[in-house]
Amino acid sequence: MSSVPDGKKLVRSPSGLRMVPENGAFNSPFSLDEPQWVPDKECPRCMQCDTKFDFIRRKHHCRRCGRCFCDKCCSKKVALPRMCFVDPVRQCAECSLVSQKEQEFYDKQLKVLLGGGTFVVTLGTSDKSETMTCRLSNNHRYLFLDGESHFEVELSRISSMQILTDGTSPGGGTSRASGMLLHYKPMGSQDAQQLQMEAAEDKKVASLWLAAMHKAAKLLHEARDQ
Repeated sequence: MSSVPDGKKLVRSPSGLRMVPENGAFNSPFSLDEPQWVPDKECPRCMQCDTKFDFIRRKHHCRRCGRCFCDKCCSKKVALPRMCFVDPVRQCAECSLVSQKEQEFYDKQLKVLLGGGTFVVTLGTSDKSETMTCRLSNNHRYLFLDGESHFEVELSRISSMQILTDGTSPGGGTSRASGMLLHYKPMGSQDAQQLQMEAAEDKKVASLWLAAMHKAAKLLHEARDQ
């Protein structure tokens, strides 16, 4: 094991090669565990089209859901970063659509979160606010808030998240994200703390960051419920 907390190691599973943290405690909060494959003896037929398996029609397992399919129903190889696979892996039609949508988060929105946005931050019921840059840590496990002071919020300890809006966007249409209200438990405490963030200088950048954080919250919720 490496002495570097965020060190990675390459492991081989039945589903393929994965690049995972050496210490499981440092897994990304967005990550999903590999599913248990449906045993071969329990799936004599494709679980999508009901085709019977034989020497010609081989069975394949979807790497995301673990169910058993024929080649026609499980032919796509799609990137699955939430399970840390190095290469695209075989997935059924339903799972491949989900993974393709998630890829947009990893390709675009995750970069926005890592880049950060500027907000006016208020802790608890305090009357004092501070302008801070908020960004996601490189290991995706913390929100770093930097201004005159510095503190961190561990994503796994966030109990609720609400995106605040400022009405309609210019020219009409959907409302634009303008802030965020978090409830979380600081390390070593079981008491929830409130954190409110309002867009500061560059409201467009802040709005994009908040929209990306909204998507991240959905992935966090899925990971917790798996």
